[in-house]
Formats: sequence, structure tokens, C-alpha cells
Amino acid sequence: MATHAAHGEERRRIQFDKHLPVDHRLNQVYRFGAGLMGLVLIAFGILGLIGEVGFFDTRGDQVMGLNTNGALSILSICMGLLLFVGMVIGGNFASTLNMVVGIAFILSGFVNLGLLETDYNFLAFRIQNVLFSFVFGVVLMFFGMYGRVGSALPHDNPYWRARHPDLVEPESREQGRGPAVARDRSLPPPGDAR
Repeated sequence: MATHAAHGEERRRIQFDKHLPVDHRLNQVYRFGAGLMGLVLIAFGILGLIGEVGFFDTRGDQVMGLNTNGALSILSICMGLLLFVGMVIGGNFASTLNMVVGIAFILSGFVNLGLLETDYNFLAFRIQNVLFSFVFGVVLMFFGMYGRVGSALPHDNPYWRARHPDLVEPESREQGRGPAVARDRSLPPPGDAR
């Protein structure tokens, strides 16, 4: 139990290492994902507003093969702008934002699936909107999780390094050199006379 607590204290907030360039491929994926998906939402929202459908009209109007009304159009534009903010900031913020918004879309799909054909369907969802929410959420979560989860992350990955600080040589972290080789923990550290 004491080793578990000590190991938990060693964990630190996961951040991109200072030696990684600004345009590291992980950061590019997070920014691209947020920007692309934000652009889709903004385009959908603007096209919905152009149709001049009622704000809470439950019959809705067809835009890009999906049903929409004024409320859904404005909500789509707001979510798209939020994703654009993630694209501008980049890094861990964009990654986390992609995952959170992706989960929100999946949950929205389930909630609106239950509200289909009811008087509470204020966003004028139809089954195609529900399917879009599921697919959009999964794709956005993929962009957010890229390089953060998996069993085969490379050793220069900042998330792998943060999860395995005991396997990364201290001088390698400070000087920004390539991946360090893990040493056998049963042997004493170099220079330790026992």
C-alpha cells in the first residue's frame, strides 16, 4: 500500500517535453482534428441559419442530409468555435478538448435517440442526426486520443515518458536527447558503492 502511494506521488501532470518542437506530430494531429471538425460544425450551423427555420421548430429542415432548426444551428456554431479555440491553443488542451467534445457528442446521440418522436425533441433530431452524433463523437475522440493511449507508444512520446518516469534517464529528460534505455532495477545505480 505504501509503494502504491509513493508511486502515485511520483506522477506528475503530463505535458509536452520542452525539447519537442512546436510542430511535433502529436500537436499537429490535435490541431488538425479540432480545426477540421470545428469547420464541419460551423458550416452545418451557418447553412442551417440561412434556411431561416424556426428556433425550436421540431419539424426542422434538411441541411447536408441532416435535420436542423435554429437552436441546433447556433449550438453547432458554438461547438465549432470552441473546437477552433482548441486548434489555436493546441497541445494537451486541444487533445483533451477533442476527447471531451467527442464524448459529449456520443452522449448527445443517446439522449436525442430517446427524445425522437417526442414533444421534447427541441433540436429537431432525426435518426440520421443520432448516427451523425455517434460517428462525429468517435472520430473526434480518435483525434484527441491519438498518441495518448495504446500499448505500443514510442519512448520519445511525451505521454509515455510521463507514465514511465523511472524508465527515462534524468539527464535524457533535461538535455532533450533521444529515448533512454531502461536499466535493470536489481543492479545498483552507476557510481553507487555497496
